[in-house]
Amino acid sequence: MFTRRRFTQSSLAALAAAMAMPTHAKQSTTAKAAGFRVPEESAPHELTFMQWPSTMEVYDDWDHRAATQEVIAEIANTVAEFEPVIMLMAEEHRRSARRILSASVEIWDIPTEDLWCRDSGPIFAIDGKGGIAVTHLNFNGWGNRETHVHDGKVARRVAERLSLPFFDNDVVGEGGGVETDGDGTLMAHESSWVLPNRNAGTRDEIERVLLDAYGADKMIWAPGLAGHDVTDYHIDGLARFVKPGQVAIQIGDRMWPDDIWSRTDFETYEILSNATDAKGRALELVKLPVPDHDWESSFANYYVCNGGILASESADPAANEEAMAVLEGLYPGRELVLLETDILGDAGGGIHCATQQMPKV
Repeated sequence: MFTRRRFTQSSLAALAAAMAMPTHAKQSTTAKAAGFRVPEESAPHELTFMQWPSTMEVYDDWDHRAATQEVIAEIANTVAEFEPVIMLMAEEHRRSARRILSASVEIWDIPTEDLWCRDSGPIFAIDGKGGIAVTHLNFNGWGNRETHVHDGKVARRVAERLSLPFFDNDVVGEGGGVETDGDGTLMAHESSWVLPNRNAGTRDEIERVLLDAYGADKMIWAPGLAGHDVTDYHIDGLARFVKPGQVAIQIGDRMWPDDIWSRTDFETYEILSNATDAKGRALELVKLPVPDHDWESSFANYYVCNGGILASESADPAANEEAMAVLEGLYPGRELVLLETDILGDAGGGIHCATQQMPKV
């Protein structure tokens, strides 16, 4: 089961909610209308962005922060074996971070609080003609639950540094809350989007803006589960597009009626089983195993990079072997690396949550 990132309180959270974020002049059109789309993750990458966990308002203590930084460094160093990595952090952290980051990981002076680059980092869209832009979801700390004084500005600052067009969409949410097949279809849990701490609009209104932001044509919604974790159950902890028409989903052999997460997972599975994508294709669902113990991470929260796949390792060897076989079958020709990332799972995320791809154009 995918752990729900624990709720944390901070004296800065109210300040972050009240601060006016710097605004860019909005594009005169949407990403979709301008001919841009967000490609599927397995498309070739230019590089990977990550964020450095740094702010003590987010972490329990110095040891917890140091242990988290070690895991983030291991992920970055591993991804860097496949493609370039840029780590975002305030300049004051460069010296200590460089001790555990490989020399091939580039550091940019863009301040961050936390590590969840999937949610607060830049989301890139391409136009198929050599153009690339950043399309923004207005990250607000998962509904102002966590500090985001810097994290809420990361996407804009990356776009500015790269001198890229910036589509500032009228929606609030996180990249981990929506999956795209790169071919016109999105899927998401309503619970991460249709709620007052993110968006005041109706589901139809939110859907229209998300489709415009991603350059997509159809949305597949499942109810999800609100109020039980800070993300309100991001879809990327359960189900992932492998390619158009195919979805990997971590789910057990039977539902546990007394477990609200199990009921939610099977509800999503049932909806996806009966859904068609933007091109009219039925979805092929490929199951990832559920380990035979209480595990705070998810096999589904893997990251696909150039020539590789990074996935979290559980304490269940049999489940690990099964997950490896499934992922290697789904992504032939890529090297699979399992990493121990329990400290990220305890915080409610995983490798996918910590990474953000910049596609090659």
